[in-house]
Amino acid sequence: MNYKLLFTRCILLLQICLSVIYFSSTNSFAYQNTLEKVKSSGVLIWGFDAEGGAPYVFHDPKHPSKLIGFEVELVEAIARELGVKVQHFQNAWDSILLSLQRGDFDIALNGIEITPDREPSVLFTRPYYVYAEQIVVRTADNRINSLEDLRGKKVGTLYNTVAKRMLEEMGGVTVNIYSGQVEPFKDLSLSRIDAVFVDLPIASYYAMPNPQLRLVGEPAGEGYYGIAVRKEDTALAEEMNNIIEKLLRTGELKKIYSRWGLWNASQEKLFLHEELLQKYTEIPASALEKTSPAVITFLPTLLKGALVTVGISILSMMFAVGLGLLLAITRLYGNTWVQKISTAYIEIYRGTPLLIQLYILYYGLPNIGITLSAFAAAILGLGMNYAAYEAEIYRAGIQSIPKGQTEAALSLGMSRRLALKRIILPQALRITIPPMTNDFIALFKDSSLVSVIALVELTKSYSILASASMNFFTLGIITALLYFGMSYPLSLYAGKLEKKLRLHDRNP
Repeated sequence: MNYKLLFTRCILLLQICLSVIYFSSTNSFAYQNTLEKVKSSGVLIWGFDAEGGAPYVFHDPKHPSKLIGFEVELVEAIARELGVKVQHFQNAWDSILLSLQRGDFDIALNGIEITPDREPSVLFTRPYYVYAEQIVVRTADNRINSLEDLRGKKVGTLYNTVAKRMLEEMGGVTVNIYSGQVEPFKDLSLSRIDAVFVDLPIASYYAMPNPQLRLVGEPAGEGYYGIAVRKEDTALAEEMNNIIEKLLRTGELKKIYSRWGLWNASQEKLFLHEELLQKYTEIPASALEKTSPAVITFLPTLLKGALVTVGISILSMMFAVGLGLLLAITRLYGNTWVQKISTAYIEIYRGTPLLIQLYILYYGLPNIGITLSAFAAAILGLGMNYAAYEAEIYRAGIQSIPKGQTEAALSLGMSRRLALKRIILPQALRITIPPMTNDFIALFKDSSLVSVIALVELTKSYSILASASMNFFTLGIITALLYFGMSYPLSLYAGKLEKKLRLHDRNP
């Protein structure tokens, strides 16, 4: 082989890749003035998360390909004033400001609250909506009538919001954190939580049409939504300010909000242009100090999330091992119908996403009268999913044992069950230890999916803290080390166990 030629080709390929990366990044930052870029290209790229739901931006149930919501109409009105078209950019809500900083889109507009901890990262326009936090309870529940009544109760809210911070500052409240807007109201209807505390637009849209729910108490914690742009995009921010001012003065903003039932007396405060800009877009010195806490202050929350991850993973794996072994044995030694059922179970669970299985267990089963807690649903979901993979591992281990050993055991008068217990399974176990260990490590990481059913494990804790502090890198490294610290000892133990079993084989 001509190693010199191979080396030259590798260097050339590396240079081409680096050139592509360089010119791609150069193109991303070619326009220092985003306003000029928007006007010259005729396109305003808007970043949002449609999964967040109504009434902000969401897919029209009648026409799923179409986006609707009061923010959709607001952005379209802004684009008309700019004389450009809107290009949609779907982005996860918890990383929307990070993606904005990266240059993935021009503006972030998605019910983003103007708060001091976000000010060092992005530049906000003047507020476009005045919101407040609202309590929602079940219609028949008369225990809660004010904010103080939430003490000692289990309350659902959205992560990285003013509502969440208010509940935590109150103390004495068990806070259930959700990623989506629909889920807390579902859990409230199912009596899994006592109340929901969210922004008034969300509460009004989801609770008022639902006869099972009602709004109680006066709205609290007034705040403002703003359009976020990159720090250097002062010209774009000023243009947005002028357009919002125009839409407000002409009554266009009121028409949009009225169509969605969102206009109220509080929106009159939007006319106080200078006062709002001064109050909500300047950062007090004390706020700046609070936005840069030492990373060590986040460790207790991350460690708490790690404990949840460990607990869920261990219990789920124990369930998966037991069920997987049962599936493997019934598939190999059961009658025709039992074999078909076992095979169908394995293929269905391996062929469908774990996320969908979790949704069905937690949100789907209540439709047929079965209501599981989030913890129970997490263990069942992970355990039943991984049981399908474990079953195939055990089947391979059992089938790797020569049939002659089973025949010899039967000839000595052993029953098939006894031969399986004393002869086959002990040997198969030694073969299956490495893939079992690999599955257990994979389950540790897949446990992050249980955050969709309101469990705050390690990855969710990281997401919440990183979104609040915008410290994705350092917290990400710490979280990765915690995962490694949990999984690596398992690998070491598995290696020692394999070695011990090999020595046992050599010294019968």
